[in-house]
Amino acid sequence: MIELEGLSKSFTGADGKPKAAVEDVSFSVQPGEVFGLLGPNGAGKTTTLRMLCTVLKPTAGFATVAGFDVVTQAAQVRRHIGFLSANTGVYDRMTAWEMVEYYGRLAGMNGPNLTARMDHLFDSFQMTEFKHVVGGRLSTGMRQKVSIARALIHDPPVLIFDEPTAGLDVLVQRAVLQNIAKLRAEGKTILFSTHHFTEVQKLCDRVAIIAKGRLMTQGTLPELKAAHGSDDLEEIFFRLVS
Repeated sequence: MIELEGLSKSFTGADGKPKAAVEDVSFSVQPGEVFGLLGPNGAGKTTTLRMLCTVLKPTAGFATVAGFDVVTQAAQVRRHIGFLSANTGVYDRMTAWEMVEYYGRLAGMNGPNLTARMDHLFDSFQMTEFKHVVGGRLSTGMRQKVSIARALIHDPPVLIFDEPTAGLDVLVQRAVLQNIAKLRAEGKTILFSTHHFTEVQKLCDRVAIIAKGRLMTQGTLPELKAAHGSDDLEEIFFRLVS
């Protein structure tokens, strides 16, 4: 469902020379799989995800999402993905229901189909009790549920999560991870960026470790532990990124 081959992205540095943020990254995510992208802050995780979401154009290499090229078929890619991060904005003056409905209309949905989909999501994520509360009065956990619902409103087969629990308290973190696990059970393909080892161990079928814009290793947790001679993911991580 997601394929990257030699994906790279450079930006112009203060000296006017190109500086690589992501360099020669290759991996694939299979249908129904949760694939973790594990790395420290500044490792290139967000840049990689933004290229997959068509927000940034690669400098080199290529990537496809649900069979569509992220550069030449960007509109098709956007129709097949849902994106969530920890700092996705919520409009203060729109209610939870209005925000999700707005994103549904942006995705081309309307009428009974949109209403039925919204009813399903608000029920699934226990949002009905605050459906008419404006964004400015929602708690952090409520706001994150709204962000999840609007990412899912068009029922995309691929979900891209960019550190969705960063900055959240432990109760909200737990709820977000439970919702992601529920989405995996529904057969969604999920690319999950994080720097938390426990999240990877709880959720991910496979994981890639990225540092300084380069992919250092990838595989299932047993494969990584065998390849690097350690049963401790944290030790493997620090050995690779230091």
